[in-house]
Amino acid sequence: MRTRYGISPWIRDFPASRRPELPRFRGDRAADVVIVGGGLTGCATAYACAAAGLGTVLLDAERLGCGSTGRSAGLLAPEPGPAFRDVAAAHGLRAARIAFETWRRGALDGAALLRRLGIRCDLQPCDTIVVAGRDEEKRLRRELAARREAGLDVTSLGARQVATLMGLEAAAALRSRSSFTLDPYRACLGLASAAARRGAELFERSRVRQVRFTRRYADVLAEGGTIRTRAVVVATGSATSEFKALRRHFRRRETYVVMTEPVPAAVRRQLGDRAFILGDVRVPPHRVRWTRDDRLVVAGADQNETPPRTRNALLVQRTGQLMYELLTMYPAISGLQPEYGWEASYGDTADGLLYIGAHRNFPFHLFALGGGRDSVTGAFVAARIVVRAVQGAPDKADQVFGWNR
Repeated sequence: MRTRYGISPWIRDFPASRRPELPRFRGDRAADVVIVGGGLTGCATAYACAAAGLGTVLLDAERLGCGSTGRSAGLLAPEPGPAFRDVAAAHGLRAARIAFETWRRGALDGAALLRRLGIRCDLQPCDTIVVAGRDEEKRLRRELAARREAGLDVTSLGARQVATLMGLEAAAALRSRSSFTLDPYRACLGLASAAARRGAELFERSRVRQVRFTRRYADVLAEGGTIRTRAVVVATGSATSEFKALRRHFRRRETYVVMTEPVPAAVRRQLGDRAFILGDVRVPPHRVRWTRDDRLVVAGADQNETPPRTRNALLVQRTGQLMYELLTMYPAISGLQPEYGWEASYGDTADGLLYIGAHRNFPFHLFALGGGRDSVTGAFVAARIVVRAVQGAPDKADQVFGWNR
């Protein structure tokens, strides 16, 4: 079997007959909210704004969901990414508790929304188990103690429990609840369709060239026309070239994802309970999950963004590396082949948290940028924060993700 490199199975396997063909933006008009970026964050925000009765326009430079959303590992995780102890050290215990509680609610609310809208995206509830070897055991136990002291829902597992549940050796593990796996591309298209039913206007292949603003309004200049608005939501993953002053807040990174061929039943029985997402505390960390059709998905091997000319060769190397690292966890998979290997870019922030909200240098703008390395929960967190800001009713806790943190 030949490995398909550079291709996301979520996008490739979606039926072409059901893929929406949205128009390009043409003409001049006004809207309450203009959203730039058609990934899961943009589509979730479009739905939230349209459901709140706001005139909403979404513009994507390419195709909906075909960026980092459709190339993610398909995790809806209850944790924002960085360790709780690191967030507490950077911003204080209260801010860290708010960030983690907000993320857990975001995962639960996102799953509830997808179910309520009847979006078929293979949403599956599960728990996450993060394991540590002898070298990382002390760090994991300190993280566990810090979360418990903050009142977060987390439990510890010993080596015997990890062996029973996951079929692997580990010195210790941390177990957290409220996780989900899903097909992120189907989730994105489903939310886009739901937003359209609520009255949002969605356009593809409609690149935004510039945003001009006065004291009273902003003009979004797209390739096909201009939209006058009082709220511009930028949900492009990282700061684009129009926002040079913000680019210093982000480091462009790549994560790599591999999906294996179907795992034979005899091997599956040796790999532990498939109702869990497996993680570790290595740097960079790994995340391993199952698909409904008995494939393993492993994400990791992060590095700084590479030049396009070297990307193909690095993708082959990183795919092989991830398969080898998966083999060291589970020797029983020896001989299992990768069916897909792909990469996804993201904007890494200094503290690992998203930037969500207004910036003083950009009137009428609201940003939802950063994160998204291995989870799409930030899309639902950002959608709630943004719609509150557009309505003029922000929550004080939203400042944890603001630009002044």
